[in-house]
Amino acid sequence: MTDATTSPLRMGLIGDNIAASQMPRLQEEAGRQLGRPVLYERLVPRERGLDFDALFDRCRADGFRGVNVTYPYKERAVRRVGVENPAVRALGAVNTVLFEPEGPRGHNTDHSGFTAAYRAARGDAAAGPVCMIGTGGVGRAVAFALASLGASDLRLVDRDAGKAHALAEEIAAAGGSASVHGDAASGAEGAAGLVNCTPVGMVGHEGTPLHAAAMRGAAWAFDAVYTPAETRFLRDAGEAGLALISGWELFFWQGLHAAALYHGRAPDPAALRAAMLEPV
Repeated sequence: MTDATTSPLRMGLIGDNIAASQMPRLQEEAGRQLGRPVLYERLVPRERGLDFDALFDRCRADGFRGVNVTYPYKERAVRRVGVENPAVRALGAVNTVLFEPEGPRGHNTDHSGFTAAYRAARGDAAAGPVCMIGTGGVGRAVAFALASLGASDLRLVDRDAGKAHALAEEIAAAGGSASVHGDAASGAEGAAGLVNCTPVGMVGHEGTPLHAAAMRGAAWAFDAVYTPAETRFLRDAGEAGLALISGWELFFWQGLHAAALYHGRAPDPAALRAAMLEPV
């Protein structure tokens, strides 16, 4: 009989365009450090011939401990899970699901991960006025985190103006301050922070959501994209003298927090970071 404490935990990442994701490596390394082997799969619905809901159900039926969820399924996933944390219910997106005996439970480690990445880079400094481009799943998590980090005016930009207005209303209802801007350049004017929460700049979606000229005068920038680690958005921000928070930092912290949920305890951050920064 296989010992339940040493048998592999099955996990996976559900999303599109995830061939370059480092999440399998991170979760397998976290399992190694915690003494519990992990089998981690990349799960692209169209490649499996299934839609998101059918693939989600397949993972549950196949005995997965849980799944991470990424673009574009985070808001869809929240409809399939129970959510105990009021803050996660408010932001309306989950990126980590645990398959528990009583049913799937949803969590959002993008929210906690961004907060950890921001604090590591900027300490107790308030976020100030922030232009945030993209109000999808990761954008919603980052927006609520920014509100808690002292964003005095969160300026939301999205091609879907309805989504941006809905998020602005939710931020205001939670006690924050948010407005909607029609384009990134106007939102960035006078902003202290510049945030990209769109897929623009990732492998397969090259480019930048904000021209370099619009970055002058800001203090810091964050890009949720982490493949590649250095995007054009961050490169332009660095050349303009802004302090940078890379998408890799969000990836690392949200992945570590997800591992803590899967295993019931967290790996050592320094040891996990060192392992992830070693050349493959």
